[in-house]
Amino acid sequence: MRRASVALLGAGLFLVHGALPAAAQADSWEICIATNGTGATRLPACTDVIENKKVEGRKLAGALCIRGNDRTEKGELDAALADLNEAIKIDPTYACAFSNRGRVYSFKRDYDRAITEYDEAIRLDPKLVLAWNNRGDAYANKGDLDRAIADFDEAIRRAPSFARAYGNRGHAYQRKRDYRRAIEDYSTLIRIAPDLTAYINRGNAYRDSEQLDRAIADYTAAIKLAPEDARGWRNRGLTRLFKDDLKGGLADYNKALEYDPADVYSWNNRGQAKMRLGDKKGAIADFRKALELKPGLETALASLEKLGVKP
Repeated sequence: MRRASVALLGAGLFLVHGALPAAAQADSWEICIATNGTGATRLPACTDVIENKKVEGRKLAGALCIRGNDRTEKGELDAALADLNEAIKIDPTYACAFSNRGRVYSFKRDYDRAITEYDEAIRLDPKLVLAWNNRGDAYANKGDLDRAIADFDEAIRRAPSFARAYGNRGHAYQRKRDYRRAIEDYSTLIRIAPDLTAYINRGNAYRDSEQLDRAIADYTAAIKLAPEDARGWRNRGLTRLFKDDLKGGLADYNKALEYDPADVYSWNNRGQAKMRLGDKKGAIADFRKALELKPGLETALASLEKLGVKP
């Protein structure tokens, strides 16, 4: 499953209105509902609120919803599900809990159940943009790209500055080979919230549509943002090989393997560059390393046969 779906951090907050009762004024409540907090701070605070019954009703459901989200992010899916089930039991009209429960089922790869949960969240609160986005993500993971795009469209219509929906819709368009629209969405994402993945994804769309110089420019931007992340190096390396820039591609794969020596395709592709540059010994070593990591890799086997050696 793509991990593009967005965590509903602090999603219970917008449902907590009015003055809080005295018991809810404790620091743990403030930390639990803080939108600028992290799971490391929220989770123990929400646990204190829940276990010591500092709030009740929808506020208690909110604490359970937030803790369920943070447990989901930690991969504690069954514990998260228990929290969200309890939140829904307390308040069956609470959209946050249904939406977050949908995320748990998405992480469990039960996309049909996830979609059912998002359906209910949207029915209860059509303004919950994250539910539209996350249901689109579930549809995308099922391969239903048109329905995914429709949900991302709605998320963007309701929240035009919601960056993640542009990235998700761009990825769906890219899978449909509609590179023009994919590039438009990635460009909007980069304008709103530039990050490593956005540049790499737009670079991939440029590369897939044979705009290789633009792809290289995006991978270069990704490298500047995160020079120790292998993805920028190996994507630029591959594109340079497509342009027959063998020395440039080799240099990029050297860096990619420095930061991620477990990537089989970097070994294979560096071997291709070395073979085409006449470095037979180096190419053989790289192809053998690729086969060590992934026995039976056809391109490496074929290349070694071309070089006249056994694996």
